[in-house]
Amino acid sequence: MLIGPGCRFCGSTIGEKVLDLGRQPPSEHFAPLLAPEPDPGFPLRMWWCARCRLAQLADTADVPEEPVGIEPAALAEQRVAAVEWLLEERLLPAAGRVAEFPSPHGGSFAELLGRVGLSVAPAGARAEEPADVVLDGCFGLMHASDQRAALAARVDRLSAGGVLVLQFHSLAAIMRHEQWSALRHGHFAYYSTPALCGMLGQFGLTAIAARRFPLYGGTVCLAASRAAGRARPGSLAGLRAVLADERSEGVLDVATLRGLRGAAVRTAGQLRDYLSTARAGGTRVLAYGAASRAVALLNLAGLDERLLPGVADASPVKWGRRMPGTRIPVITPAELVERSPDVVLVLLPELLPEARAGLPGIERAGGRWVEVGTLGPVDRTDDLAPSAWSAS
Repeated sequence: MLIGPGCRFCGSTIGEKVLDLGRQPPSEHFAPLLAPEPDPGFPLRMWWCARCRLAQLADTADVPEEPVGIEPAALAEQRVAAVEWLLEERLLPAAGRVAEFPSPHGGSFAELLGRVGLSVAPAGARAEEPADVVLDGCFGLMHASDQRAALAARVDRLSAGGVLVLQFHSLAAIMRHEQWSALRHGHFAYYSTPALCGMLGQFGLTAIAARRFPLYGGTVCLAASRAAGRARPGSLAGLRAVLADERSEGVLDVATLRGLRGAAVRTAGQLRDYLSTARAGGTRVLAYGAASRAVALLNLAGLDERLLPGVADASPVKWGRRMPGTRIPVITPAELVERSPDVVLVLLPELLPEARAGLPGIERAGGRWVEVGTLGPVDRTDDLAPSAWSAS
């Protein structure tokens, strides 16, 4: 159904659809390879609220549950970096209680925070007790259909002088790197730092620090508190820099956001052109990373198992299944090596370091790892010779 009365946070009906990917399968629906077709499909559109500036899913659909995957090493490394930053900024107390809100993405800060003397309780445990730090560090907030209620729940756990920490894949990074495939069912909100600061302000919170990290091309950790006096001059300078950078990217400009439409058409077309030319020229191409962000890309490109014979993934629960909306099989990393591809397209750039390190047999056999985002127009079959590809 359409959003209905209005924005998922402020309720406004004034806004604009900025990206429409048509009907897409749920990115969690990895059906068995021989299961009946077609897979279910639902509208996948991004709507931007002109009042609170929140980019969000325009539609709500009941989607199948996601198979449990293996957490990428890059995400675990991000948590370590985030805790180091929180300690540097003196945003964590020497002792106290932390309430961590869970995320379907898995992962937890509990062990890391326990090492520095903090007691970590799940959001649902002892919910009547205020917490010195409330943490939404694994992208949990974006999974809430009712954004106002979800943010209110986090604010309600906060002690009078406590700190709320939110980690999110920035809309600025999505725009800068043309990551339109980040739009997916079940991810209801796409935050910019300016918009999120405004949302927090409606609950009496003031942003006091922010830091941008390289995960996903631009992940932001944002800290806010009712006690604005907790802000340190250096922290405020970092916050202002993030805000200025994101505004310059056009996160508050609907016309700039509309550019994601053209990016989707262009990158999907480039991928199909590459694979069509590769097949015609005899170049063996497989892919790595059966992740949710790859689903819309493969479907918008109209790919099948003839153009892309397999996508390898580290998660055993996905083996023997197919990429949602396609008949492209998900294969094991061992099978990827056994097939000796000339090229392995990495569908998520953050997976490249661990995949390359874990599967040295690809390069030993003469294959190359290539990030799908580096593909450009191809005019000749010769361009697909392995030596001509731009490896990362």
